[in-house]
Amino acid sequence: MHKAIPSLFLSTLVIAGCSSAEEPKAPAASASPQTSAASAKLRAALLPVPKGMSVTYGPELGEFGSLKSTQQGLEAVRKARAQHPECAGAAQLDAAKPEVAKSPAAVVAFSAARGSITQAVVALPKATFPEPLPKQCADYTADVGGTKVTYKTKTLDMPAKGDQSRAYLTTAAGGENNAQIGSVMIRRGTTIMSMLVVGQRVKPQGLYELANLADQNLARVSP
Repeated sequence: MHKAIPSLFLSTLVIAGCSSAEEPKAPAASASPQTSAASAKLRAALLPVPKGMSVTYGPELGEFGSLKSTQQGLEAVRKARAQHPECAGAAQLDAAKPEVAKSPAAVVAFSAARGSITQAVVALPKATFPEPLPKQCADYTADVGGTKVTYKTKTLDMPAKGDQSRAYLTTAAGGENNAQIGSVMIRRGTTIMSMLVVGQRVKPQGLYELANLADQNLARVSP
C-alpha cells in the first residue's frame, strides 16, 4: 500500500516503483548537454543515505518531466479515481507544465523496514512555489488499485527554511493498512527541493531534522 498512497498524493515526485531492482544513475536520454550538466550539479543537493536505510532508486538525473520516477507518478494518478481529482497534485510542482517538465532535476529514494524517503531537487527557469493545499484536499477519498483510501492532511508548523517552505502530514487509511506521509517543500532562488517520508508513523520533529539537512544541501547548489 505504501507505493500507491504517495503516488497519488505527490503525483509527480514519488517513485511509484521504488522497490524495483532498476537503479538508473545516468541522465535521461532526451536531456541536452546543458540539462545533463545542471542535473549533475543538483545531485550534490540530495541527501546522503540515512542511517539504517539503503538506496532503492537513483540517483536519477535529467529533465524533470522525462524522468522515470515522474512518469510513474503521473501514470499512478491517471489510474486512481479520486473524490477530488485536483487534490492528487495539489501543493506540488506540476510536471504537465512545459517549463517545469523541461527543468533539470535529480531524484533519489531510500528505504528500510520502517518506511521510505523520496527526494527531488528541480532547477526551475524562474522563482515559483506551489500554492498551499486547497481546503477540499485536507480530507478526501480515492480508489487506488481497487482499495478505498481516505487522506487526511494537516499543515505542519515547520520552522521556515530557504526563501519559502511548507510541510504537511497526511494520514492515509485504506484496506488493512494505514500509513503516514510527511511532505516538505523548500525553495531557494529558482531551485526547489521536495521530500516525501512514508511510514506507519512519521514524527514531525524527525521530518524537520531531515528538512534542515536538505536545506543545508540545497543552499550549496542554489544560485
